[in-house]
Amino acid sequence: MSQLARAVFGLPIPDEGVLFDVALACHIAAGLICVLTGALAATAPKRPGRHTLSGRIFFWSLAVVFASSTTMAGLRFAQDWHLLVIGTVAFGAGSLGYLARRRRRPGWLRVHIPAMGGAYIALFTGFYVDNGPHLPVWDRLPHLAYWTLPSLVGVPLILRALARRRLLWVRSGPPGRSGSGVSPGRRG
Repeated sequence: MSQLARAVFGLPIPDEGVLFDVALACHIAAGLICVLTGALAATAPKRPGRHTLSGRIFFWSLAVVFASSTTMAGLRFAQDWHLLVIGTVAFGAGSLGYLARRRRRPGWLRVHIPAMGGAYIALFTGFYVDNGPHLPVWDRLPHLAYWTLPSLVGVPLILRALARRRLLWVRSGPPGRSGSGVSPGRRG
């Protein structure tokens, strides 16, 4: 597996044995499924059907990504502990979003949208942090970009989704001059 992966993808694959290779194969497959189904869920009409099916597949594929990343990090903890943290954040956010949808308590969409979006962002962050230095064009970026670019792209999209559903709270003070102490409708 490792030799084939090195030749096909051009990414350095640690030689940590068969368990690592199996976990990596599962990780890659589940990660690709997450990328596809996450995009499908995000762009689908928000009703039963494509959105809920894609979201369910995304969540369970994310569980496989988390399990496989935990396995790989356990075998290479000194080198990959940060990926375990990112995987934990991704799966935690995905679990929160999935449970919010399942339980449907009041205000559940305010939890579901940012949690599922955050899981998607964390998924990409983990990929770029681990593989960015070996990817064309990305290899020219500073290391900080691998950590921040997924959020810089994803957070505005999450805010847009919340705003489109009128779920984004924007505080505005009462009419009048802010901080003037003058009540609205009075001239002082």
